[in-house]
Amino acid sequence: MPLRVTFVAAARSAPLLAERFDDDRPLDRSGWDEVQRAAGELLPLAGAELRYCSPTLRSRATGDVLGYTPLVQPALRDCDMGRWRGLTLGEAMAREPAAVDAWLADPRATPHGGESLLAFISRVGGWLDTRPAADGGRIVAVAEPGVVRAALVYALKAPPASYWNIDVRPLSTTTVTGRAGRWNLRFDGVAAQPSRA
Repeated sequence: MPLRVTFVAAARSAPLLAERFDDDRPLDRSGWDEVQRAAGELLPLAGAELRYCSPTLRSRATGDVLGYTPLVQPALRDCDMGRWRGLTLGEAMAREPAAVDAWLADPRATPHGGESLLAFISRVGGWLDTRPAADGGRIVAVAEPGVVRAALVYALKAPPASYWNIDVRPLSTTTVTGRAGRWNLRFDGVAAQPSRA
């Protein structure tokens, strides 16, 4: 049986346009409210054999509110943004437009002095590949949206540039199944019922 890893994107800590690189602010009021509303749907994931989270305040709080009691995983931290830490994309662009352009265009670039996109994807993928695969175990991981995007790029063996084309909403779930080096994206939903003639 393949391993099943479900990522839950952490609830919001700021409005979308105010999101900051490598942000470690706690959940805002909207984030708390969203977790409370989503708890009924997400609570069953607490039955996973292993429960993890990113080290950020909002990821830990999201996991705790959902009853997961997650174990913090340093490998699930967001991308190290170096001197851009705490800035919005707009602020970084205003200060260093050529550097931001280089970073967006080249997955190996580190103009901010932090981690490259490629290194970030590899780190998250390395975490995914080293999960214990005991007969189809279930894992839940509450993580920053960027971490979920990196995991998907890695699992699908997609080009690093596809990272920018994945939209991960707060409290959304994404599941990959498989084992080290061989992952599949899984979509769960209600199957259509056959019609009776």
